[in-house]
Amino acid sequence: MQFLKLSVKPLTVLVTTSVLMLAACSEPPAAAQGQPTPEVAVVTLSTSSVALTTELPGRTTNFRQAEIRPQVSGILQQRLFTEGQQVSAGQVLYKIDPATYQAAFSSAEAALSSARAAQHNARLRTDRIKGLLGGKVVSQQDFDDANASLMQADAAVASAEAAVLTAQINLNYTDIKAPISGQIGRSLVSEGALLIANQAQGLATIRQLHPIYVDLSQSSTELLKLKRQTGADATAEVNVDLLLEDGSRYSQQGSLQFSEVNVDPGTGMVTLRAVFPNEQGQLLPGMFVRARLHHGTNDNALLVPQQAISRTPKGDATVMLVSSDNTVEVRPVTLGASYGQNWLVTDGLTAGERVIVAGLQKVRPGVTVKAVNAADGA
Repeated sequence: MQFLKLSVKPLTVLVTTSVLMLAACSEPPAAAQGQPTPEVAVVTLSTSSVALTTELPGRTTNFRQAEIRPQVSGILQQRLFTEGQQVSAGQVLYKIDPATYQAAFSSAEAALSSARAAQHNARLRTDRIKGLLGGKVVSQQDFDDANASLMQADAAVASAEAAVLTAQINLNYTDIKAPISGQIGRSLVSEGALLIANQAQGLATIRQLHPIYVDLSQSSTELLKLKRQTGADATAEVNVDLLLEDGSRYSQQGSLQFSEVNVDPGTGMVTLRAVFPNEQGQLLPGMFVRARLHHGTNDNALLVPQQAISRTPKGDATVMLVSSDNTVEVRPVTLGASYGQNWLVTDGLTAGERVIVAGLQKVRPGVTVKAVNAADGA
């Protein structure tokens, strides 16, 4: 019996100790250690009006481009422009030796004069025979022959006129003119070169740079979203700002003009085309740029400070909220475009909720916190 009494006491002590330890563990860590409730700074979300924008990569391209080629063969006599200058449509750029074409034109004119003389004679003869036909002096066959000769003379005149026109065109082509207005590049030939009609090598290239196009690439998915935001026509009333290669903003605003009618099956991208004024020639063909499309406003936008956004290992965006009972909650969110120091949140939050913007390192989900307004300097 004495043995039993001795064994009960250690068991009682062990149970008592376990109960005390469980009681201690059940208390909040802060209370057990005497620490105050963590304080965090929050922003209470409210709706605001923001402009809807989409930023796309792009590349500048000529508004128009024309390669200059000769349309007749001959020896180049003169180059009548300065490389790099602005030229006007119809301005003479090169001059081919016109001697042979002038001679062909003169010969065609002489042939036309001869054909007209023969036509005049045939007409007089036909009229004379026609007057004698009623008096039975000439036969009907004589009149028919005379009339046929007149018709042949008329055809000869028409053919000669066409030959004169062809010779005149070829003579005019010895003056090689600018088909469009724009800036002309370097000349690839010099005086004395033999030019061949419609040769493969161009003589020079004219580029119209004012206005200038910017071709943009956008995924078909984003294009559908843009169409929903702007209506059926994705290019209707869409203004565009341009960011240059050095990060500076182009001084003038452009507009969206055109959307490609097919999707590239290899990349899933669609080409959009914007047009910009370029009086000063600041934009040159081939420059890489970024275009910011403005396509309306969102009057119920929720903007969240960027410092409130965290990322999961998979890259998903999350925020920490303070609920109505002052406990911390983690919420996944969907982000739109950035606006200054804020992100546009398109899904996951509602107006009136409190988002933690400072003190995130001191809290974890489920912890009770003291929330203060970030605007009060907390």
